[in-house]
Amino acid sequence: MSEPLVNLENVTVQQDGAPVLSNVSFQVHEGDFVYLIGKTGSGKSSLLRTLYADIPPLEGAGLVAGYALESMKKRDVPLLRRRMGIVFQDFQLLQDRDVQKNLLFVLQAIGWNDRKMANDRIREVLERVGLPDAGSKKPHRISGGEQQRIAVARALLNDPALIIADEPTGNLDPETSEGIMKLLVDVSKSGRAVLMATHDYALIRKFPSRILQCANGALVDQERASG
Repeated sequence: MSEPLVNLENVTVQQDGAPVLSNVSFQVHEGDFVYLIGKTGSGKSSLLRTLYADIPPLEGAGLVAGYALESMKKRDVPLLRRRMGIVFQDFQLLQDRDVQKNLLFVLQAIGWNDRKMANDRIREVLERVGLPDAGSKKPHRISGGEQQRIAVARALLNDPALIIADEPTGNLDPETSEGIMKLLVDVSKSGRAVLMATHDYALIRKFPSRILQCANGALVDQERASG
């Protein structure tokens, strides 16, 4: 088996400087699809923020896409984030420009200076998420589900090894949520790892996969607990 994309060993996750999860240990490999569940305030979002180096771990060792979280220097954070794609609940698209310019803005920010290569990549990811003709539309002109597909396209731009999705269906109706789930599962089948925080147990039942649960200050790998 290849080296894990995520490898946490006895990590203490913090929230506002206080421990919220202790002794967190788990691995995620290429092609894995993993759910992260737990009540509000249980530490889900803090764990995700730890993985993309928004907050440092208080204790333990964590390796994400080849970067050590416990010794991460500020200048290395953008390099780590180029190896992952992040999808949020609220889309976070720039409303003053069309979809094409939204995606071009991201590519230029990470150093894509060749406009033709950038446009070709944007065309690829829009086709990947089933919206090949959306480039000329402004975000407010498309549905919430389409905006979230654009957010997934944005996360795929730099061909990341790992996708972190924080409640990506939280603002969507059930039918639209199912479409986003099919897209994310398909992304994992292409060899990328997907770690998705969710409250939607109907989706978990419909698309069963490994579950990590935050509860009572600990992280339980349900696959290991039931095995």
